[in-house]
Amino acid sequence: MHKSRQVMQLALVMAVVFMVSAVHAQEKEVTIGYQLIFNPWKVAMVEGEVEKETGYKVNWRKFDSPGRLLPAITSGDVQIGLLGSTGVATAMSRGINVELVWIAEGIAAAEALVVRNGSGIVAPQDLKGKKLAVPFVSTTHFHTLFALEQFGIPPGELTILNLPPNGIAAAWLRGDIDAAFVWDPALSKIKATGKVLITSGELGKWGKPTFDGLVANRDFTRGHPEFMVGFISVLAKTDAAYRDNPAAWTPDSRPVKAIVSLVGGNPDDVPGVLASYVFPSLQEQASCDWLGCGKEGGAVRALKATAEFLKAEKKIPAVLSDYSQFVNPKWVELALKRNP
Repeated sequence: MHKSRQVMQLALVMAVVFMVSAVHAQEKEVTIGYQLIFNPWKVAMVEGEVEKETGYKVNWRKFDSPGRLLPAITSGDVQIGLLGSTGVATAMSRGINVELVWIAEGIAAAEALVVRNGSGIVAPQDLKGKKLAVPFVSTTHFHTLFALEQFGIPPGELTILNLPPNGIAAAWLRGDIDAAFVWDPALSKIKATGKVLITSGELGKWGKPTFDGLVANRDFTRGHPEFMVGFISVLAKTDAAYRDNPAAWTPDSRPVKAIVSLVGGNPDDVPGVLASYVFPSLQEQASCDWLGCGKEGGAVRALKATAEFLKAEKKIPAVLSDYSQFVNPKWVELALKRNP
């Protein structure tokens, strides 16, 4: 009887240990949503740098468009995700429990409105009556509407189709669309038989800049501060590797091969695409240009401008009075202390 009790007690202890271990393992797990965009942190994904730095199990989940990623973040299936500034502004305006923690890239010439050869589109006014494809709830969607506003073309005077980037490339090859506003690798594919009408960089100079940013669930960030600092540190290190020596990122280089292995596309296109983005350093991320300075910060002002445009287009119900409550420079500042 005594021996039986000991066996039962041992079994109970082992069960408790197993449960605690399972809970602990679950706590050190995160799902991060990414999109098919050429950028340096894809190298860290391929080489497992986040896992090495943090000790977390990272479930990397691919999304073809921001319109599919945003609901996953809203539902809690994804704790961290990459969205364009339009998607970020949409999430914040809807009161979703997220915060902007990192500017993945400032968009310049990396997104462009391209018109197909033979479409008859020479000037902006020629877009009337044509078919233009764009991923909805994306930075290119925002800039499409902004561009039409600047051109004096009501959106109803052309057909605007909601297609993911890979769908745009396929529709372009079939001749189903006349124009598209998208990013790489789809952008390089359509530029081969088209011409750029205007870039996001040019539109940004007209007062509506865009960027791609990582947003994170607030409950997750508060519960996993060490992960957040380690994660941000990896992103900063990878971006710095590119900024410090962009000439080394040739089509046959290790980092470019890593990016293409994950995103697809042509290695020859990657160096040019990377050069068309701006990848802010930790110091720049924390500055007034991006995440710092509260209401006066660059990201906050860009998000409010984006939200105002989305509201005018009836894409969101209301514009918040203050978007700084959703922009958190804390993790960047802590990473900067760790990596001065």
